[in-house]
Amino acid sequence: MGVLDDKVAIVTGSARGIGRATAELLSEHGAKVLINDLDADLAEQTAGEIAGDTLVFGGDLTQPGVPDQLVQKVIDEWGKVDILVNNAGYTLDAPIHKMSDEWFQRMLDIHSVVPFRMCRAVAPHMREPAKREREAGDEVFRKIVNVSSISGTMGNAGQVNYASGKSAVVGLTKTLAKEWGQFKINVNAVAFGFIETRLTAAKTEENVAEVGGARVQLGIPEQMRGLAAMMIAVGRPGRPEEAAGGIFFLCSPWSNFVHGQVLNVTGGQFVGMTS
Repeated sequence: MGVLDDKVAIVTGSARGIGRATAELLSEHGAKVLINDLDADLAEQTAGEIAGDTLVFGGDLTQPGVPDQLVQKVIDEWGKVDILVNNAGYTLDAPIHKMSDEWFQRMLDIHSVVPFRMCRAVAPHMREPAKREREAGDEVFRKIVNVSSISGTMGNAGQVNYASGKSAVVGLTKTLAKEWGQFKINVNAVAFGFIETRLTAAKTEENVAEVGGARVQLGIPEQMRGLAAMMIAVGRPGRPEEAAGGIFFLCSPWSNFVHGQVLNVTGGQFVGMTS
């Protein structure tokens, strides 16, 4: 038996990287998992490679109404939501004097507005069952995990937009924890440091993503990657599987009394991401 048997989980941005590693770990421990990505084909491929019960939703979560459509698909298929992991995101780096309004707003949209809309979309499917359980004297915990970054908690040069969005995630988390604790819905966040993903890989012509019809350059300069690793106490960046471990803990029964917290998963990194 798995510790998440019969649980239904949504993991946004889960076709690759930390999101995929999280979906795999939740599935491994018994959860049914919705796989989401902008690239519907990649999401389908990932879902097919995960051993377990999966569902796929491809779409741009920054568009109004799309988070509600995602949640409704889960409800139509599985009838409930027990776990929500707000992981989807990317970076658009520049110093503030070169930062456009569009780039700043895009980071707020994906890192702050989307988690807000996802939490609002799952609200009736988490709160209403909890009210019935409370009346019956039952105690059932549900989980929301929001992905932040030490760029949001400590700041980081070149990422005023990303840091602002990730900082807002902390405020969202702590406020929702105060609102929903009475329903036994644990709301927590993870703040990642340097984890090896496309966002922290070398900045090359191949490391790009298509967002909203535009090609977005990902990664950080190679020389900065080496400097960043030197600032991590354990001596190396984290792996997606290690990042997923922090999320898994906050989705598990062992976190039932952990509430409104930001768990740093950094390997002891003592400054914000270098970019």
